[in-house]
Amino acid sequence: MKFIVSSSSLLKQLQQISGVINSNTVLPILEDFLFILGKNELTAIATDLETVVKVSIDVESRETGKICIPARILLDSLKNIADQPLTFDINMDSFAVDITSDNGKYKITGENPENFPKEPSADQTTSFTLPSSALVTGVSKTLFAASTDDLRPAMTGIYFELDTTGIVFVSTDSHRLVKYSRKDASCPRPESFIVPRKPLNLLKATLPMDDSQVKVSYSTNYFFVEHGRTHLICRLIDARFPDYKVVMPTSNPYRLTVDRADFQGALRRVGVFANKSTNQVAISIAGSEMQLSAQDVDFSFEGKERMKCQYTGEDMVIAFNARFLLELLGAADGELVEMDLSMPTKAALVRPVEKSEAEDLTMLIMPLMLNA
Repeated sequence: MKFIVSSSSLLKQLQQISGVINSNTVLPILEDFLFILGKNELTAIATDLETVVKVSIDVESRETGKICIPARILLDSLKNIADQPLTFDINMDSFAVDITSDNGKYKITGENPENFPKEPSADQTTSFTLPSSALVTGVSKTLFAASTDDLRPAMTGIYFELDTTGIVFVSTDSHRLVKYSRKDASCPRPESFIVPRKPLNLLKATLPMDDSQVKVSYSTNYFFVEHGRTHLICRLIDARFPDYKVVMPTSNPYRLTVDRADFQGALRRVGVFANKSTNQVAISIAGSEMQLSAQDVDFSFEGKERMKCQYTGEDMVIAFNARFLLELLGAADGELVEMDLSMPTKAALVRPVEKSEAEDLTMLIMPLMLNA
């Protein structure tokens, strides 16, 4: 089996799928790329048993075949080879791989491709398409709020809520909740499922931020994404997502409007002086001014800062985890954000003031108990 491929093209595509490979896997074969050679096309596949990513690459070849090649040594060698054609010559009896460049020759021992796990079939799936930018934005604006606690698996991914009128992405870690909806995707019927964090991180890094169409398919147990020559398959999380609509406040009468960039800057500066375990920053709101304050009693650290705002409601002092609040503000677009408040012990809603007709972003954050 023999083929010729551009070293830079091969490296770029392999780096794109290598994120799925775990460093300490129980099956050595999972540390390999599976190469499937067709006429003038090479398909590279990587998997961790839960997620499969594959990409097609143009090559020069008249042969067909399969081989498993260790990912780490192949990637390390490609990173140090200048852009040039490489010839892969593979002995299908011994699985020896000879790589020839303009001025070098390298040998890798491959493995039997029959030992590589088979990918799930896409039978009995439901499909729809949406712009690549819509999927990337939906993932980017919600994934940061997903839980990392494996004891609560339902919260460790993004909840996809499909309808004929659009798609809703929801994530929560019980301290905050993010709901992002798009109206530029029409799904065949109402449906919902939870997609894990790892494959969504791969998608976010792989898909372009443009209007090219992405085909999304799903079955009872699996999630499939196709874009151009890149395919991703992952197992869905088999758990029940919390009823997020119940926790969304419906009557937060006080509204705070503030410049997003100024608020982020003040939170970062004052947050330096907060207790490192709680990251607590207290916000005192009165009239058209608010004061941010933080302290770490253990080290006698303290920081305070004032800034202008627009506020309608009773004077209030409320505290938040500065890191969580900064991540919410980072997900919002536009110059201004608004916070709907009710009491220092009740959840606050955060939204961008500017929004388009095709999308809507609503974020919830739980306050912290104020220090005495």
